[in-house]
Amino acid sequence: MDSNTWRSLCFLLLCLQDAASSSSPPEKGKEEKSKLKENTEENKKWAIPVNITSPCDDFYKRIPNPAFKWPFELDVFQKQAVLRLEAHDSVFVAAHTSAGKTVVAEYAIALSQKHMTRTIYTSPIKALSNQKFRDFKNTFGDVGLLTGDVQLSPESSCLIMTTEILRSMLYNGSEVIRDLEWVIFDEVHYINDAERGVVWEEVLIMLPDHVSIILLSATVPNALEFSEWIGRIKKRHIYVISTLKRPVPLEHYLYTGNSTKTQKEMFLLLDATGNFLTKGYYTAVDAKKERTSKHAQSFGTKNTSQNTTDRSVWLTLLHFLSQRQQTPVVAFTFSRTRCDDNARSLDSMDLTTSIEKAEIHSFFQKSLTRLRGGDRQLPQILLMRDLLKRGIAVHHSGILPILKEVIEMLFSRGLVKVLFATETFAMGVNMPARTVVFDSIRKHDGTGFRNLLPGEYIQMAGRAGRRGLDATGTVIILCKAGVHEMADLHAMMLGKPTLLQSQFRLTYTMILNLLRVEALHVTDMMRRSFSESHRDTQTHEKRISQLKQMLSAMPSVDTEGQLSDLLPYYHTVTELKKTREHAILESVNGLKALSVGRVIVVNNKQHLNALGVILQVSSDSVNRTFTALIICEKGNEEGKGNDNAALPHLHNMSLFIPEGPCSHTVQKLKLQDISAITVKTLKVIPERIIDNYNKRQQPRFKLDPPGQAISTATQELLRLAEANPSGIATLDPVNDLQLKSVDVVEANMRLRVLQESLRDFNCIHSPMFAEQVCLCERMSLQEELDQLLFLVSDQSLTLLPEYHQRIKVLQSLQYIDNGGAVQLKGRVACQISSHELLLTELLFENVLSPLAPEESAALLSCLVFTQNTQGIERVKSVAQRIGELQRECGIPQTAEEFVGQFKFGLTEVVYCWARGMPFAEIAQLTDVQEGTVVRCIQRLDEVLKEVRQAARIVGDSVLGSKMEKASLAIRRDIVFTASLYTH
Repeated sequence: MDSNTWRSLCFLLLCLQDAASSSSPPEKGKEEKSKLKENTEENKKWAIPVNITSPCDDFYKRIPNPAFKWPFELDVFQKQAVLRLEAHDSVFVAAHTSAGKTVVAEYAIALSQKHMTRTIYTSPIKALSNQKFRDFKNTFGDVGLLTGDVQLSPESSCLIMTTEILRSMLYNGSEVIRDLEWVIFDEVHYINDAERGVVWEEVLIMLPDHVSIILLSATVPNALEFSEWIGRIKKRHIYVISTLKRPVPLEHYLYTGNSTKTQKEMFLLLDATGNFLTKGYYTAVDAKKERTSKHAQSFGTKNTSQNTTDRSVWLTLLHFLSQRQQTPVVAFTFSRTRCDDNARSLDSMDLTTSIEKAEIHSFFQKSLTRLRGGDRQLPQILLMRDLLKRGIAVHHSGILPILKEVIEMLFSRGLVKVLFATETFAMGVNMPARTVVFDSIRKHDGTGFRNLLPGEYIQMAGRAGRRGLDATGTVIILCKAGVHEMADLHAMMLGKPTLLQSQFRLTYTMILNLLRVEALHVTDMMRRSFSESHRDTQTHEKRISQLKQMLSAMPSVDTEGQLSDLLPYYHTVTELKKTREHAILESVNGLKALSVGRVIVVNNKQHLNALGVILQVSSDSVNRTFTALIICEKGNEEGKGNDNAALPHLHNMSLFIPEGPCSHTVQKLKLQDISAITVKTLKVIPERIIDNYNKRQQPRFKLDPPGQAISTATQELLRLAEANPSGIATLDPVNDLQLKSVDVVEANMRLRVLQESLRDFNCIHSPMFAEQVCLCERMSLQEELDQLLFLVSDQSLTLLPEYHQRIKVLQSLQYIDNGGAVQLKGRVACQISSHELLLTELLFENVLSPLAPEESAALLSCLVFTQNTQGIERVKSVAQRIGELQRECGIPQTAEEFVGQFKFGLTEVVYCWARGMPFAEIAQLTDVQEGTVVRCIQRLDEVLKEVRQAARIVGDSVLGSKMEKASLAIRRDIVFTASLYTH
C-alpha cells in the first residue's frame, strides 16, 4: 500500500472517529446538535472570541498526551489554540510579531503527522516559505516545499507553498487536497495586498469542507468580522484568539543628536506600558531648537550637507548604541538607494571582533562556493563582503537572493550588528533585533509620499526585542530635519492598525477556471467573497418567508370600477410623505421650527388632520420624538376609534373638529406623524400639562377635571380648528424657514404638485375607499419583499456588470462560446497565471514560433519586468488590440494603460543572459539593480514553463521544445543558485 493510499485511509478513519465521538450517546448528541443548529440559525455567530484572560489550569488534564512538546511553558493564548486544534476546530490567532504564533502551526503539523493526514502551510512570500521549510524540516523531518521554481519532496505530509500554488491545486483538483486536514495561512494581514490579496479569498472560498483552517496574523481590529465571514461561507465556527500582549515590551524614543556632544539626546516618547509622554516630546523639540541656528538652517538645504548630516547622525547614533550594547540594530530606510548610501557612508565604522570576522569570512566563502568563479567577483558581492566583515549589511529587493540569505543567516547568529533594510524585511522574515531605528516616518507608496500607517509602524517596530534575551525592545525615530509633528507621531504609534479589507477582483483566469470546473459558479465566488460579506442572506431569507406568509394571509386589494386608480393614489401619497419629510423635517431650520409651543397638524393611525401643540422635543437626534398635546373626540383618547385610517386622506386638508365634546391626549410623535408645521404658536406650560396628564392616567385620579394649563391649550387648539375648517396656513420651507438649497426648493415644488394631484383621483369618492386604502399596506410589504429578493439575488452583486463585460471580451476572443463552454484558447489561458490574454494571443498568432529560444525569452521578459528585439511591436499591437476590445466591452482601463504595463527595459539583458553571457557582464548593461534582474529572470522561467504547457495543449511540439531550451538557457549560475535554506 503506497503512502498516499495509507494517508487517505487514516484520514477517513479520523473523520469517522470525529463523527462517532460527536454522536455518542445518540439521543443526547441529537438533542445537542439540534439545539446548536437552532442557536446557529438564530444568532448566526460563526466567529467565537476565546477568553484568554484567565489561566488555562486544566490544560494537561485535557491533553494528557500532546502531539508535540515544547521545551518551554506555553502562554494562555497558545494553550487555548492547541485545545481548539485537538477538538478539530478552525482558529484565527492574531498576535504581535514574536508572540509565538508559530507554536500553533507546529502543533497542527504534529497532529496531522499523528493522524497520518496532510497539512499545508502557505505564506505570501517565497523567502518566508524557504525559511519555514528549513525550520519545520529540522523539527518534523517529513516536510516538502513547493514554490514557483522549486519542488522538494512533494509527497511529504507537511507541504510548504505559496498561496498561488495552493490555488492552482484547488482549480486542478490535485489529489493532495483529498487527505488534507489543516491549511495554515500565515501573515493573513497580507490579504490587504492590492495585487495578490484576491488569491487568498479564492483559496478560502474553494477549500473543501473537510479541511480545517488556521489563520495567523498580526493584530488587526476586525479579526471577528473577518472570521465571521469565513465561518459563514464555510458553515463552521472559527475560534478567534487575539492577544495584544507583547512578550518583550517596547520603548519608543526620539533621537535628535548628530555629534559626539549630543549623542545621548534620546527622549522617551512612548513607554513600555503604552503611555504617550508629551513631556518627552517637548524636551526633544527644545533640544533640536537649541542647536538649529540660522547658520545651520541655511546650509541644511544643500544636498551635500544633507548627506553629510545623514552620515554624522548615523555614525553618532551607532557609536552610541554599540557602546550601550544595543546591537543588533535594524535601520528601516524607505529607499533602496538610501539603504546603500547609508551603509557605504560608514566606511570608518567597525563593529566586529577578530573572532567574529573569521566566522563571517568562513560562512561567506562557504555559502558562495556554489557560484562559479566570475560570479563571486560581482561588485555587489565584493561590496557586501567588505561591509559584512565590519558587521554592517543591506537587505532590499535589489540585493542578490543568495546574498540576502547570507545576510539573514548571519543576522540571526548575531554577527550582523547593523542592518539597513526596506520594509519587506519586516514582512514575515522572523529576525528580531535588540533595537529598531526609523530613518524617516514618511514613505512613497507608489502614488506619493505619506506617513507610515499604524499597522506598518507596528509591524516594523515589532522587530525590536528578542524573546528571552531582552527585557525591553528599543525603537528610535530619527529627527534629522526637525522633530515630527506630535499629532502624526501619536496617530502612527497609537492609531488602529489597518482593517482587513477585501481586494477581491475578477480575473480572466478565475472566470475561465470556474467555467471549466462545474462545482462552483463565478457568481458563487463573487457572492462568497469578503467584499460581499455585508450581504446577510440568512436574515434576509428569514424575513422573505415572513413577508410571503403575511402577504398570503391578506385579502387582495379591490381595484375595480371607481377604485381603478387606487394603486397610483397609494404611490402618490407615499411619495408625498417622503418628500415632506425630506423637504422640512430633515433640515436644521425645519427642526428649529418644531419647538415648544408650535402648533402642528397630526396624521397617524389615531388622528386625522388633528391639531396639536408641541410640549417637549427629545435630545436623541437619531430617533427624535416630539411630545404633543392633541385634540380628539371625547372617548377616543386611547385611540380606539380610527384604527383603519392607516393611510390618511391626504387629499382632504379639512381640519378635525370633534362632533361632540372636545377632549385631548398627550402622545410622543415621530417625524412622520407630523404632516404640517403651521404658522401658529401657543403659549404653553409644558411641565404642568405633562404632569397633570400623567397624574390623571392613574386610576384614582381618572375622573379629576383637567388642570387649567391643559384646558387653556385644548380650547386654543379647538378655536384654531373652528376658525380654519378647510385647512390652516403652514410654514413655507423656502420663505419662512429660509431653506435655500436646491434639493429643498425642488422638493417643495414637487410637494405642491403632488398635493394638488390628489384631488383628481376617482378612488377618493368611492364608499369603499377607507377600507381598501388600508389594504394598501400590502403594497409596502410587497415593496419590502421585492427589495429583499433583489438583495439576495445575483443581480445585486457589485461586480456583476464587470463580470458580463469580461465574459463579452472572452466571447469576442473565442475563449468561450456563447453558451459559456470553454474553448481551446480558453483551456490554454487557464494554464497561465498572469497576462493570460496577451500570452495566449501571442501563442495563437505565432509570434513566438519564428524566434530563437533566447529571443523568445528576451521578448517575454516584458511580462515580468516592472521598471521600463524583434517582435516588440507585435507584442504591443496585440496588447493594443486586447486593450481596445476591453474598452469596447465596458472595462474602464484605457488601451494605453493596458499596453503601458508591459516594460521592455530588460529585453537586451535577458537576451544576453540566455546566450550565455556571464552575470558580471550583463550587470554592466543596465542600471537596474542585480537583485531585481535575478527576480525578473526567475519569474520569466515560470512564464516559459506556462507557455510550454500551453504549447502542449495546442499540440505545437516545436514551440514547446523551444520554450524548454529557453528555460534551460536561463536556468544557470547565480540566478538559479539553490536557496541556502533548502540545502
